[in-house]
Formats: sequence, structure tokens, C-alpha cells
Amino acid sequence: MDETLRIDKWLWAVRVFKTRSQAGAACRAGRVKSGDHPVKPSREVHPGDIFTVHDGGFTRTLKVLTLLHNRVGAKWIGEHMEDLTPPEEYEKMKVIRERNHEFRPRGLGRPTKKERRMIDRLKG
Repeated sequence: MDETLRIDKWLWAVRVFKTRSQAGAACRAGRVKSGDHPVKPSREVHPGDIFTVHDGGFTRTLKVLTLLHNRVGAKWIGEHMEDLTPPEEYEKMKVIRERNHEFRPRGLGRPTKKERRMIDRLKG
């Protein structure tokens, strides 16, 4: 008897998405693909399948090693999936995070309306 598992449940179990509903929504929005084809949340996953996940300007490529029905700790994710994402994508993610980070010294509180407008102007 073959075990089957839905893609949304597998993406949640290997901690690609925080909740299963977020994984399902990403599939329905076309951000999860197998090859060049978007997948539905109910698509069955098999060991050896390769998926690409587009999330906020960042594309991850993941290979299914094993099926798991329950969420596992971050320490054991490597046993269940292989990350085939090229290093350039991680550099792109690092640049995006740095660009969206503002530093405010402790104790200044929230920015005023004028300061918020200046921040928005600088960010474009």
C-alpha cells in the first residue's frame, strides 16, 4: 500500500510555511510549482519530487526525501527534504531583509507622522 500525502501538509510539516492554511493559500495562488506547472493543495507528494516555492521575491527549490504526516522540529528537517536553492537566492533574501530594516535607538518610541513620511520617501 502506497502512502500518500498532500503538498500543503508536507510544506507545513517541513516548516516552509507557518500554518497549513498558508501553504494551501500559496498553492492556490500559484506560488508553488512542480516544473513550470502550478500545483493544487491536494496534489500528492512522492519521494524524489522537486518543487519551487516563490515567496516575497525569493524562490526556494525543494526536493522531497521522505513523507511525514506530523510537523517536525527544525533540527530534523534535513532528513525529510533537500534544499536545492542556489546561493544567489539566499543573497537576494539577505539584501531584501537589509533593505527593509530601519534602526531606531532604544527609548525613542514609535516614529512620528513626519518621520514615517520621511522613511516612506526613502524606501520609495
